[in-house]
Amino acid sequence: MIKSTFIFISLILILSSCRNDVMRQYIEGAEKEPFYEPTPYGMSYIERGSYEMGPEDDELQQEFNAVKRISVESFWMDDTEITNNEYRQFVYWVRDSIARQILSETFPEYMVTEDGKGNYYDIPKLNWMDPIEWDKKDFQDALEDLYVPEAERFYHQRVVDSRKLFYSYHWVDYKQAAKRANSYNFETQKYEGSVVTKDGEEIPIANRSSFIMQENTPVYPDTLCWVRDFTYSYNEPLTSKYFWHPGFDDYPVVGITWEQARSFCHWRTKEMNEYQSLLQLPELHDYRLPTEAEWEYAARGKHERTLYPWGSYYTTSDYGCFVANFKPRRGNYVADNNRGCTTIKVGSFDPNDVLLYDMAGNVSEWTSTAFYESAYNSVSDFNPTVEYEAKPDDPPVLKRKVIRGGSWKDIAYFLRNGTRSYEYQDSAKSYIGFRCVRTSFKDEFHQ
Repeated sequence: MIKSTFIFISLILILSSCRNDVMRQYIEGAEKEPFYEPTPYGMSYIERGSYEMGPEDDELQQEFNAVKRISVESFWMDDTEITNNEYRQFVYWVRDSIARQILSETFPEYMVTEDGKGNYYDIPKLNWMDPIEWDKKDFQDALEDLYVPEAERFYHQRVVDSRKLFYSYHWVDYKQAAKRANSYNFETQKYEGSVVTKDGEEIPIANRSSFIMQENTPVYPDTLCWVRDFTYSYNEPLTSKYFWHPGFDDYPVVGITWEQARSFCHWRTKEMNEYQSLLQLPELHDYRLPTEAEWEYAARGKHERTLYPWGSYYTTSDYGCFVANFKPRRGNYVADNNRGCTTIKVGSFDPNDVLLYDMAGNVSEWTSTAFYESAYNSVSDFNPTVEYEAKPDDPPVLKRKVIRGGSWKDIAYFLRNGTRSYEYQDSAKSYIGFRCVRTSFKDEFHQ
């Protein structure tokens, strides 16, 4: 018995020593190479702070939500909405990835091979980084299933079928994982219960894979939203040209569902971390949609109790010019400086005091927060949000997501900092876009 105890204690000391050695090496390495968070391109730094979230004094009588004092951690935010040009890069990446997968199965001798250790080497002709030769006859034959079927082609044009462009990815549901600690039965010494996935599959909670969620999202925007959103209105030119034509490169992407916006954030994170890995640098925080509280805090631009992001109670400048793209008068869409009837180029108006453009007007923006009328009464006062992973068969009320900022078709009320509205996460509209945020590291790591 004494011998067994001695062996057990010795084993613990050895394992502890090994762990300490590993931690010591990590800490020493961190001391030799201090971490500095790089400034992400096209994003503004929003310093942590506190503010009163909710409607202004003159709105309290007509709003469900009371004013709530909250604090928000620092984060980075895109200085404009995601544009057509930026979102097209995502669509093209998905298209090329699917094409390369098909080609790798058809011509395995041409593709890159992985050695099992994360290193890649070529076997000779086609590298994953090389452009795909779409005009090559062998490739065209291999990729035939990726194109629109011949019977459905307009004017016999051979184009990639946008309905087949899906982005597949996984993410970890930390909220479900956090509940796991409360499911442990000390009598049976097992975790009890299960998690139901979006597809209705029931996975035992003891299985770590139950917290890994899989998404398979179509990525191409719904370009028909321009026609569907407005009855008895001629918007066919925008339907046929708005997303892909270079004339609209710098316009905000629309026709994007909440799920598509979140998929874009995941892809952007993956690309960023692959680049960090290439430079042998540590990963950074994920790109994501802003919470409702983060969005309002950023829109206020360090101002307290002001109606609009530009820090004023008025929608015009001192010279009488409108300062955002919205509908200032009934039916008069061009009254706001005659820059356009619908969306306009991002950044056409001056930014707010934290250098963010179009936080009011142009397009409304998705947030990650689920919409509940009385949410302000129950959320935390630190980084508040309400999130719910709606399943396909859930009722529509559970699919509501908060949108903020107002759009080109909205009156001034929807441009206010404290005004909240919603749309269903599986719907795509011609007046809703999005921008990304990324949690920042501590201020001492910021340069």
